[in-house]
Amino acid sequence: MSGRTLREPGEVFGPRMTLFADVLSVGLATAVASLPLLTAPAALSTACAVLRGTRTGRPATAGRCLRELRGRLRAGDLAAGAVALAGTLLLVADLALASAGLPGAPVVAALVALIGGCAAVVGLRACGRPESRTDWPAALRAATTAAARDRSGSVLVLLSLATAALCAWTLLPLAFLAPGPLAMAVTAVDLRTERTASCSQPHTGD
Repeated sequence: MSGRTLREPGEVFGPRMTLFADVLSVGLATAVASLPLLTAPAALSTACAVLRGTRTGRPATAGRCLRELRGRLRAGDLAAGAVALAGTLLLVADLALASAGLPGAPVVAALVALIGGCAAVVGLRACGRPESRTDWPAALRAATTAAARDRSGSVLVLLSLATAALCAWTLLPLAFLAPGPLAMAVTAVDLRTERTASCSQPHTGD
């Protein structure tokens, strides 16, 4: 995500490894900030904004992530967290009922999983939108449009979420690092969508 490719004097691992370390530190800060649950969307949105800033030379550090998060405890951010938490609990309850041996349970479970996957993709892509810093409804509208038009990007976001969940389930300590790579994947997909949209716009000649 950074345009710098040469190693600076005294830099041991080079810019790519430095960015990887920054992503992990941002992920740790995001996980800690998400512990109250209601702050999870704002924390992930802030992580995406911090990682997006590396394209303009701004540092992607855990300290900067936490400093920017201090201004993200607005009513809109907490409302977004409440909606995300309620949706997650409803999805888990529906899947539990579907697995209870009721008639038509496999079909219901598949339908609930499909709806939950689509909602997760839209929610994650909304966190990656710059609009999410100030206007969640606008971010959700833009994310819904992007998810419908950029299906391959939506699949990548879903695979990134599945990978993060699998890592956290396999080794619990990884749950505190997984938000970093997830935020980087969401940001990269959003930047790719923006670049594709700009390239597809017709150019007018003189």
